[in-house]
Amino acid sequence: MKEFLEFIIRQLVEYPDEMMLSEIPSGKTTIFKLQLRQSDVGRVIGRNGQTIHAIRALLASSAARHGQRATLEIVE
Repeated sequence: MKEFLEFIIRQLVEYPDEMMLSEIPSGKTTIFKLQLRQSDVGRVIGRNGQTIHAIRALLASSAARHGQRATLEIVE
């Protein structure tokens, strides 16, 4: 799942080398924390949050296939 998220987010941001994605497993739930350059945060969130909502929906679907749960948080 981490590679999947990295691929999607790297395509969206202007500075992909400065992106940091950390994975924190906690039982059946995995929390992904995303750190970006301030100018890239808006690109990932999208207009009215549509982009981040779509990314989170894809992540939840992928996790459900493996019998897990996953969330994505943007850390500023």
